[in-house]
Amino acid sequence: MHLPHLPPFAKQPLVFITTCTANRQPLLAANLARDILAELWTRSAALDGWFVGHYLLMPDHLHLFAVPAREAKPLATWMKTWKSVSSRRIATAGQVVPPVWQGDYFDHFVRSASAYRQKWEYVRQNPVRKGLCLQPADWPYQGTLHDLDVRLAG
Repeated sequence: MHLPHLPPFAKQPLVFITTCTANRQPLLAANLARDILAELWTRSAALDGWFVGHYLLMPDHLHLFAVPAREAKPLATWMKTWKSVSSRRIATAGQVVPPVWQGDYFDHFVRSASAYRQKWEYVRQNPVRKGLCLQPADWPYQGTLHDLDVRLAG
């Protein structure tokens, strides 16, 4: 079963994305995974036209917010690209048997900068709700790569 995904839009939407590891393997709450993914997402702005803002890695899934440039690769292509590259790197470095990722993902438009901040605050609480840390700031597997509030203002 494939989830329905957002259609391409002429205007650059803010997209909230959630994706899981294959078989919900607890692979992501690790410095290795965080470093590999942050490096790929940082480079994806120039290579693929996707700007990642806030992201948070849980042991078996991740959440991220991204905005495409006008000439960005389609969302499905971008997702497939970074999942493929990160899968090889995580599997090799962590001696994990692929696949690392589930094939599908969930995407949702965030309509405003204030909704983005509210959704991010909810996501930041995930490790606290799961008993993985006491305060959101204590969770080391999160970050912000680009300031998407500025991109939303225009």
